[in-house]
Amino acid sequence: MADYTFYTNPMSRGQIARWALHEVAADYQHVIVDWANKPEAFLTANAMGKVPTIVHHAPDGDRVVTEAAAICLYLAEMHPEADLLPNEAETADYFRWTLFAAGPIEQCITSRALKFEPSGDQEMMAGWGSFDRTVNTLEAFLTDRTWVCGTRFTMADVYLGSSIDWGLTFGILPPNEALVAYAERIQTRPAYKTAKAVDNALIEAMKK
Repeated sequence: MADYTFYTNPMSRGQIARWALHEVAADYQHVIVDWANKPEAFLTANAMGKVPTIVHHAPDGDRVVTEAAAICLYLAEMHPEADLLPNEAETADYFRWTLFAAGPIEQCITSRALKFEPSGDQEMMAGWGSFDRTVNTLEAFLTDRTWVCGTRFTMADVYLGSSIDWGLTFGILPPNEALVAYAERIQTRPAYKTAKAVDNALIEAMKK
């Protein structure tokens, strides 16, 4: 049995988790989830029925991890040899921007795609404030910065990078210079290319 069972669909946020699995060189077996016929074992692991979900077959028993950001952070912890964890000086940026991507960036992209824009007092309730505020904050952070933690790639870049890559690909995030340059840097990662190739091949097979 592989170390991880990875429940996913290539046309989903599962692409984030696959990239993370490849970055740490994890031994995994994927199970493709059909939206209309979800495997019973998958629903037992995650009653939400949402992908990605991983089951880590650890020596002390199975551990279920859901939510793409949590999966990324967990894999970095389980595979310190991949050198994707922050040092003490990098820890603040590592957690701040991973969770900024999981919160404000995810929400602002989704709300824009669904054509919902908070206004007035609604911005106080919305975790992302507004689309422009979120994008401007992100752009300012990435200007003159190579990676989230400075000059060294970490697992935070897998999650933040996936969010930006997704937003730019679907034309939701504006193609600002700092965002495009950052996306181009993450696309050079060998693990990114390998993981994308797997998902792209699966997507093509599903079309036949």
